[in-house]
Parts: sequence; C-alpha cells; structure tokens
Amino acid sequence: MNEIAKKPITRRFQLFALVGYFGLLILMPLWLFVLAPREGYSLGFVFVVYVLPLLLPLKGILQDKPYTYAWANFIVMFYFIHGFTLLWTSPDELLLVLLEIGFATSMFIGCTYYARHRGQELGLKIRKLKEDLADEKAAHEHKES
Repeated sequence: MNEIAKKPITRRFQLFALVGYFGLLILMPLWLFVLAPREGYSLGFVFVVYVLPLLLPLKGILQDKPYTYAWANFIVMFYFIHGFTLLWTSPDELLLVLLEIGFATSMFIGCTYYARHRGQELGLKIRKLKEDLADEKAAHEHKES
C-alpha cells in the first residue's frame, strides 16, 4: 500500500472509521433482512437503499485511500438521518437504532480525521479555489501576450 508509516493518531482514527464502516456494513443487512425485515418493501429495494451505498467505498477503504475515506462521509450522512428519524418514530427498535447512530458517528469521526491526518502524512493537499483562479488568470494573461 502506502510506504509512509502512519502515526499512532492516524491509525487510531482509521480504526474508528473501520469499526464504524464495517459495523454498519454488518448491522444494516442483518437488521433489515433478518432481525426486523421491512414489510411492504421488496428485498431488492431494501438492498439498494440501505446496503448498496455502503458498498460504494469498500474498494477504496480496503486499498487505504484517504480520498475515499473523505467522500465516504457523504454516504454516512444518510445513516445519521435514518438513525435519528427512527429514534423518533420507532422506539421499539431502540437498540438497533442506537447501534446505527453509534457506528455512523464512529465512521464519520474516523473518516474525517483519518483522511486529514493521512493526507498530511502523504503530502496530499486540496488546492484552494484562490490558487486555481490565480493559475487560470496567469495562463490567460500569458496567452494574450
């Protein structure tokens, strides 16, 4: 994978991210297909809506790509919304809902800070819009002269 060693804090955030990610990846199908199947919804619909989004970052997470950890946070927001909605509407599933919120929180915090710390260790940086605009302006001015 990457040859640059990870600092202990980076490894800790990666562990948080992985526990949250794989926790959700195991919890959601177990919950929705085995423990409390959703009546009135096809298995395909439940899979596409609740499980498939979690599979999208799997390859990048297994390959330890900081960018994947960063954009995986967009996906985990759905599980926050789902969890907090069910917290209000389904008190009978409280344990499963709290597990979902806990795993989503762990994944969000872990992915956020892992991407940041690992990106810094690897020397990756996201260019600022100001830098891009300055480069475009310089290229445009160079063309005109």
